[in-house]
Amino acid sequence: MAPPDDVAFTADEDIEDLTARILDAALEEFGSYGLRRTNVDNVARRAGLARATVYRRFGSKNDLMRAVALRESRRAMVVMVRAAEHRPSIEDRLVEGFVTGIGLARANPLLARLISTEPELILPYLTTDSRFVLTFVRDFLAEQFRRSPGPPAVAAPDAAAEIMVRLAMSFYLAPDSCIPLDGEDDLRAFARTYLVPLLYTGGTGGGAR
Repeated sequence: MAPPDDVAFTADEDIEDLTARILDAALEEFGSYGLRRTNVDNVARRAGLARATVYRRFGSKNDLMRAVALRESRRAMVVMVRAAEHRPSIEDRLVEGFVTGIGLARANPLLARLISTEPELILPYLTTDSRFVLTFVRDFLAEQFRRSPGPPAVAAPDAAAEIMVRLAMSFYLAPDSCIPLDGEDDLRAFARTYLVPLLYTGGTGGGAR
């Protein structure tokens, strides 16, 4: 039985905790049943909340899907920053961030499931309709370049970041390649050979500043 419309509940519980509770439930539903078979009623039931409570926080299933993706992306970015932040140079930080990011994407069971079972729903967000993902990750990466210690090294942070994100998405979605990218050593070698130079050109053809 669904819980009653619990206006008092939402007033008593911190809004961040309530949001986390809904997103945790949605993540579990998506992982268990996929995007198509998951509905807001099931998310509310798993979270122990009224359907109306979920709808007050997230206006639609699409809003809920986007919120889950955004939160999981932010969590991944925290892991990437922690893996790279103690490295002595911007080049080393880029390499470790790239290795960590690719590893997280490859190990994400929900992403792998959706690409395998519901590609028509998830692939547009990573290809033809990738503006949200591309912009979000590009802006994060460019900001990391700007915040890196030492003298400014990146010629065009936004352009460099966008090229790197597009490359990473391409290699994740189409992993078969003549370039070895199976293990961490392979990924580090690729990043040093092909990504580090972008710090100084930004993909614009110019030299380092």
